[in-house]
Amino acid sequence: MSEHVRVEKHGALVSITLTRPERRNAITVAMYAALAETVEAAAADPDTRVITFRGDGQDFAAGNDLADFLEASNRAGEEIPVWRFLRALASCQTPLVAAVHGNCVGIGTTMLLHCDLVIAEEGARFSLPFVDLGLVPEAASSLLLPRFAGRRRAARYLLLGEPFGVEEALSVGIVSHVASSGDLGSTLDGILNTLLAKPADALRATQRLLRHAERDELLDRMRLEGAAFSERLASAEAKEAIAAFFEKRKPDFSRSD
Repeated sequence: MSEHVRVEKHGALVSITLTRPERRNAITVAMYAALAETVEAAAADPDTRVITFRGDGQDFAAGNDLADFLEASNRAGEEIPVWRFLRALASCQTPLVAAVHGNCVGIGTTMLLHCDLVIAEEGARFSLPFVDLGLVPEAASSLLLPRFAGRRRAARYLLLGEPFGVEEALSVGIVSHVASSGDLGSTLDGILNTLLAKPADALRATQRLLRHAERDELLDRMRLEGAAFSERLASAEAKEAIAAFFEKRKPDFSRSD
C-alpha cells in the first residue's frame, strides 16, 4: 500500500483518502496500485456497503504525477496500475461516493464518472487537459462524457480542454450534490448515513442494475483508450508538451514534426 493513500474501515464503510497534499494529490504509480487493491478488496467484501473517495489539502486530485508516470511507462513488460484501478471502478458492484473540492484534474475528474454519487464543494474546478499534454482521455471518458454532457459539450472539455465549475458539472450530471464552502464533510456524512440505513442487499442489487448494461462496454473502451494513450505517450507531441510543462513554458509543437 502507498503512504499517500489512507484507507479506513468503519463498519460497512470503506473510506479512501488521497494524502499527498504537498503535491496537490497528484497520483503516483504506487498510489494507483493501492487504490486498485483497495477497491477490489472492498468490492469483494460482502460486509462493505459503501466506498468513498476524498482528498487531503486544497485539492481533490491534480491528475497524474507526470514524472512518476513517465518513468513507469518506460519499464518494458509492466502494466501501469492506473489501468487496473480504472477497471476496478468500472467493475465495482458496491456503491461508490466521492466528495471533491478544489481542483479535479484529469483522472481527478474522469474517475468521478464511475461514482454513483459525487458531492462537490462550491468552488471546485474540473479540467481534462489530455490533448494539451499530447495524450488522449482515459477511464472510458470518451464514451461517458458525451453521454453525460452531449457530444458538443464533451468536445469543449476534451478537445479544447475548457475547465468548468460545480454548477456546470451539476447541470450535466457529473456531480449529484453541491456542498456549501466548509460543509463538504457534513454533507458527505448525511448522504452516507442515509445510504447505510437502507437494506444492504437491496442497495447493492439496485447499484448493480444501474450499471449492468455498461460494464463490458466500459472495459472495451478502456482497452481502446489505453492502447491509444500508450501510443501517444511515446509520441513527439507528448514529449514536447510534457517537457514544456516541467520547464514552465509554452509548448512548441513545431518541434514534434
